[in-house]
Amino acid sequence: MSRLKVTEAFVSIQGEADAVGWPTLFIRLTGCPLRCVYCDTQYSFYGGEWQEIDALVDRARESGVRHVCVTGGEPLAQKTCLELLTRLCDAGFAVSLETSGALDVAGVDPRVNRVVDLKTPGSGEVARNKLANLDVLTARDQLKFVLCSRADYEWARDLLRERPQPLAAQVLFSPVWGEVAPRDLAEWILADRLDVRLQVQLHKVLWGNEPGR
Repeated sequence: MSRLKVTEAFVSIQGEADAVGWPTLFIRLTGCPLRCVYCDTQYSFYGGEWQEIDALVDRARESGVRHVCVTGGEPLAQKTCLELLTRLCDAGFAVSLETSGALDVAGVDPRVNRVVDLKTPGSGEVARNKLANLDVLTARDQLKFVLCSRADYEWARDLLRERPQPLAAQVLFSPVWGEVAPRDLAEWILADRLDVRLQVQLHKVLWGNEPGR
C-alpha cells in the first residue's frame, strides 16, 4: 500500500490563503529540500512516521472538519503526496496544498487549491524558484510572497508588473512574523495600488509560535 512519512496531523484554524478562518485538518509531511531563513517548521525536516494513505484518509473522516490542508516541510518532495491529494478529493474534502515555488505543481489534482510560496531574495532560496509554475496556476490557486523586507516587497512588485499577462491566481503578500510590520506592508500596497491581497498569519495572531497550531 502507498504510504507517506508524516510529521503530524492536527485540527486547527487555517491561518493563511483563501481558506483562512476555517477549522482545518493539517497533514504535515516530513522533509524539505529548501532551507528558508524564516522557516517556522524546521522540526518537520527530519523524523516523522510512515503512515498509509488509507489511514490518513480515515483520519480526515474522523476529524469532524471539511477542510484538509496538506503541508510540510515540502509535501511534494514525497511523490505519493499526489495520490493522497486525489484520495482526499475523492472522499469529498475541500483540499488545499501548501507548497514552495521550487517543485512542479502541474501534476496536482485540479480539484486541489494550490498555495504556491514563491521564494523572495530574503528567504535565501530565490534561486530555487520554478517560474514555469506561474503559468499553470488557475483562479482557484494562490501565489504567496512571504516578505522579509522592503527590498523583498519591491522584488515581488516588480516581478508581477513585468509579466506580459496578469496571473490567473490570486496573489498574496504576507509579512514575515516579527520582521515586517503588517501596517507598513499595507501602506506599501496602497501606495503602489497593487492588485494583491494582504495576508497576516491568523494562527500566529491567535497562538504565536506554538507548534502544532
